[in-house]
Amino acid sequence: MSTVAPAAHLHEYPTFGLPVGSVRGFLSVLICSFFWIVLLYPADAEIKAPLGHFFLLTLVFLAFASHPLPEDRTHVLPWFMRLLFVGGSVGVVVLALFRNPQLTATRLTPNKDDITQWPVLLGCLAGGFGVALFLRFVLGRRSEAFMTLRAWIGVIAMLLLFFETLLQFFILPGVTNKDPEVLKVWEGVLIAAVAAYFGSRA
Repeated sequence: MSTVAPAAHLHEYPTFGLPVGSVRGFLSVLICSFFWIVLLYPADAEIKAPLGHFFLLTLVFLAFASHPLPEDRTHVLPWFMRLLFVGGSVGVVVLALFRNPQLTATRLTPNKDDITQWPVLLGCLAGGFGVALFLRFVLGRRSEAFMTLRAWIGVIAMLLLFFETLLQFFILPGVTNKDPEVLKVWEGVLIAAVAAYFGSRA
């Protein structure tokens, strides 16, 4: 008589077939590279890191603090990604401080007008993370539906982070009439999407 294997024993496929932690590492590199560009941007340009990106940094700390399972510790890629976003960040910050400490501090200080947005941005972070956790609980982390959804969330998060870099450094500088409300909504969507992937892997 044939029996159906319990869900707990079904194999969990890593996202895109990459070693566990690789996608979170890549997302962390995208998040950190935004700050690298901000700090290394020409000194005559007026640019600041948006408040929302500091919320994304909390996810980078989460990726750094996560410990892979014993069977995944032999893979090189997740450790390389950690070395890249940690080592790159340290190197860029040291270089920026050496070149102009005051400018570095200024660019890493969000606009005062944006500080009032932090409850909404925090809600987007917690909401995206929490919804992904809830879906994992409902669908089961080893279900094909959840693993497919997780992969799509990873793709969307990477595309949004890439577009955010283009938006902030190539598109918005040439726009004269910026709608702050639209940018706030965009920032919230970005945070929620990235947090959702991290939540799906928590």
